[in-house]
Amino acid sequence: MKVLITGADGFIGSHLTELMVEQGYDVRAFVYYNSFNSYGWLDNIDKRMLSDIEIVMGDIRDPNGVRSAAEGCGAVLHLAALIAIPFSYIAPDSYVDTNIKGTLNVLQAARETGARVLVTSTSEVYGTAQYVPIDEKHPFQGQSPYAATKIGADRLAESFYRSFGMPITIVRPFNTYGPRQSNRAVIPTIITQLCAGIEEIKLGNLDATRDFNYVKDTVRGFLEILRTEAAVGEEINIATNTEISIAGLADEMIRQINPNARVVTDERRMRPEKSEVERLLGSSEKMRKLTGWKPGYSFAEGIAETVEWFRKPGNLGRYRSDVYGV
Repeated sequence: MKVLITGADGFIGSHLTELMVEQGYDVRAFVYYNSFNSYGWLDNIDKRMLSDIEIVMGDIRDPNGVRSAAEGCGAVLHLAALIAIPFSYIAPDSYVDTNIKGTLNVLQAARETGARVLVTSTSEVYGTAQYVPIDEKHPFQGQSPYAATKIGADRLAESFYRSFGMPITIVRPFNTYGPRQSNRAVIPTIITQLCAGIEEIKLGNLDATRDFNYVKDTVRGFLEILRTEAAVGEEINIATNTEISIAGLADEMIRQINPNARVVTDERRMRPEKSEVERLLGSSEKMRKLTGWKPGYSFAEGIAETVEWFRKPGNLGRYRSDVYGV
């Protein structure tokens, strides 16, 4: 099958692209057009593998480019999105254009071709847990412009399934981490500061808890959903059924990298009070029943691989640990 992966140049998208090629799929990678001719993180994968991938540069906000990219594809795995929560406070219009209108472009293109579609959601659509573990019946709450646009994109996907009978699944990973992740996310923020020798690690809310997926488990979840006919028309969490506080997370990485470091609260990194998602603990029961998927990595194993990757000078040098990037 030829598959189109949007956002293939990003963190999760690049790992998914690698996995799909390894699994024998004919991959067309849709990457964000730029004047540097950069393929994002795909520039860093094995060159022999890269030669097997059809690269299409474009903009998810452009319906014509998306339609052209989807031609001849039996499946579209839609990961292209703006994801940084702090920046969504600053530029919410761009999140509507990218996350909602971009998803609409994908759905319209797939409607014309009849492709199977996996739309990537986020655990942020649930907001602070009203009960745990959070299953797919949990209410939605847009606690940031980012979350609101992802709710909008999900509901568009649902409407195309119900209105036009399209084979669509909404895939909802809880917090994914691993090599190549931006240091706007908390785990790379901690690792890059520690690896740079900084001993006062600046973080925001330390009490919030998250359910962390290692990226290799997340992308394997996408593959299992794509292969499962019973997943059509469903919304499916990819979660580990475990949680850890940001303070606990920091303690573990400090222990691994520099026991002399300590955490300090940086007010700039705090979300507005009513926007903070205090607790995310996901249920993977539906995912397990439909696909048999379960995490292959423990948290300790995933963190160890992630730290090892960031410690390499060629990788660490890509990050600015001294700058808080929204």
